[in-house]
Amino acid sequence: MTQPSIFDQQLPLPNAELTAKAKTLLGFEQRYAAVHDQLRLMLKAQDLPTWNKKFHHGRLDLVALVQEQYPFVIFYGDVGTGKTATAECIANRLVGEAKAEDSILFKLSNRVRGAGMVGEMGTLISKAFQDVIKTVGKQRRAILIIDEGDSIAASRSQDHSHHEDKVAVNTLIQHIDDLRQYQGRIIAILCTNRLSVLDAALQRRAAIIEEFKRPDPTARHQLFSMDLAGLDPRPAQLDRLIEITGERPGMPGWTYSDIRTRLYPSALAKVFPHRALTIDVLLDVAASMAPSPVMADK
Repeated sequence: MTQPSIFDQQLPLPNAELTAKAKTLLGFEQRYAAVHDQLRLMLKAQDLPTWNKKFHHGRLDLVALVQEQYPFVIFYGDVGTGKTATAECIANRLVGEAKAEDSILFKLSNRVRGAGMVGEMGTLISKAFQDVIKTVGKQRRAILIIDEGDSIAASRSQDHSHHEDKVAVNTLIQHIDDLRQYQGRIIAILCTNRLSVLDAALQRRAAIIEEFKRPDPTARHQLFSMDLAGLDPRPAQLDRLIEITGERPGMPGWTYSDIRTRLYPSALAKVFPHRALTIDVLLDVAASMAPSPVMADK
């Protein structure tokens, strides 16, 4: 019997679907601009000596220090704030701009936790990195996305941390360290709902730590204006949707996924296939729903 893959996805980049997907992610351009320069530096680490020679006659010693940075990024924030989708689209845009046509996006599955056998999780984490390295070979590039990273990278100092979890974190740290030898051809992006539970050693190694938040009223206005343009909503209707999906006493504001993967399908199910979707239907459905609870980062 074939073992299930420890990757949810292995996708050649650049990818047209991810290019289109980026256009639907609110704030993607600003997010990409914020991390672009440092990610490009990681991806082009092998070109730093040439740059040093060209502009500084090879005398800028900090170049060697920068080349030693870990090709490791952390995206953190509440559930449903777009961390993984953004990571995928950033990887796609990055390799496209770098003309790194022979690139692969790997998305690590939670199956890497295994079935609880002794040493299994550490072994599977090692296998995942070995598979990425083997696929990359001597010329290709790869972006490895580790989703729900707190499930395999929680602090080793926690009282309830199991021996197997500690071994897995040690293994992950070692492989992150080893990625430096590939001079930017392999970059790992870890997405987590709770930054504070990640092991401190991993946090120290991250070249970028980027926070994702639930959309504020301005962001929700932009989201509804973009998604519902075909319904020609009136300003008052948009204002009401923004109000319903906002923070209330004892209740947080809605996440992007609350709106796109819960509200929209529920509203559409009310009318399909016999009548048209309207803003009023969306308002009625929204009024009967509650946002996803906040996953406390502590």
